[in-house]
Amino acid sequence: MASTVTSRPGYGQLLRTRGAWTFLLPGFAARQPFAMLTLSLVLLVQHTTGSYGAAGAVAAVTGVSMALFAPFTGRLADRHGQRAVLLPGVLVHALAGLSLTALALTDAPLWALFLAAVPTGASVPQVGPMVRARWGVKLQDSPLMTTAAAFESVTDELTFVFGPLLATALCTAVHPAAGLLTEAGLTLIGGLLFAAQKSTQPAVAAGHTRVEHGSALRVPGVRVLIVTFLGIGSVFGGMQVSLAAFSESIGEPGLNGVLYGVFAAGNMLSGVVCGAIAWKVAPQRRLVIGYAALALAACGLWAAHSVIVLAAIGLLVGMCIAPSLITGYTLVEGLVPAGARTEAFTWLTGAVALGQAAAVTVAGQLEDRLWNGAGFLVPMAGTALALATLVALRSRLATRPTGRTVARGVGHRVPVTVD
Repeated sequence: MASTVTSRPGYGQLLRTRGAWTFLLPGFAARQPFAMLTLSLVLLVQHTTGSYGAAGAVAAVTGVSMALFAPFTGRLADRHGQRAVLLPGVLVHALAGLSLTALALTDAPLWALFLAAVPTGASVPQVGPMVRARWGVKLQDSPLMTTAAAFESVTDELTFVFGPLLATALCTAVHPAAGLLTEAGLTLIGGLLFAAQKSTQPAVAAGHTRVEHGSALRVPGVRVLIVTFLGIGSVFGGMQVSLAAFSESIGEPGLNGVLYGVFAAGNMLSGVVCGAIAWKVAPQRRLVIGYAALALAACGLWAAHSVIVLAAIGLLVGMCIAPSLITGYTLVEGLVPAGARTEAFTWLTGAVALGQAAAVTVAGQLEDRLWNGAGFLVPMAGTALALATLVALRSRLATRPTGRTVARGVGHRVPVTVD
């Protein structure tokens, strides 16, 4: 049953939603390793091969694999329940991560690392979209949905504050493989804890009330958001490789986690503010304005040549990301019916992963072949192209009227409560 909202939406009111904490705490634990995976891979493979290009390529295979399989696992979760997808998924991911670590440490050929990277990425548990889907069930058409989207963005970015710091500390102070091994272990433990929370997962419709499951990708607005999130992924991927290369070039590899943490902290702080505002501007317009600010901020990264300047610009870029992420996830609630939202959310997170994978590859090659800092050109180009697409196709983000049960291309629902 949806929560009743009688006053201005806020974080306090959101967190008082009945049953919310039962999935929030294990959900946070389960998504923490996600922020460690790419950086742990880059640091491990760069250590064993001596090439950022090779490290970026392996990380890219993982990201592409996740992007391709994430919507599929999202659809399975919509049809069969989140628990049924999570339990085998976290087991496969832990085993694949261990295999990839062993291959890297034994100087296996690059093609073997690519092969092991496929199941590692494909089995990344999509906990963030699953938590968002649980909020959708709890809140339905409540004004608190925007606050919930902001809260989830802040939670995601909190993991990206601690994740890179932890991965860098483990890989530089303990062992180059420690980051990836820890990521595999945390994924297994956190995923099992989250899967155990059966009472809050979205119900699976059965019999004559089942949704006709078309793909959420058929909704035009979802496709526009995918392109938008690809650009955001290019920022994450370009920053990860370029900051690591910059820190290495000045002889302070441990500084990488700090710089990336500053970037993620900016994202987190702006997410907190964004969720606390009672917005009167339409979400489509907010997305265009926020994304334009992100593209403009990303233009300054390649020109930064000192730690202080790079940290300041990274903080600004991070502050521009959260509003776009929050608004994009909020738009999904109006574009896609509940029976396909987990899939829609995974398309967006998969788009971020795909953009990140492409950016890691390109930025790694630029760092190897051109000047130090050339990888920062990737976030600038990625956000500029995505902004052009968003501006041209912004009319497709018009949300469906409240109360309708039909979304273009997703399928039809009979007018009874099934969630």
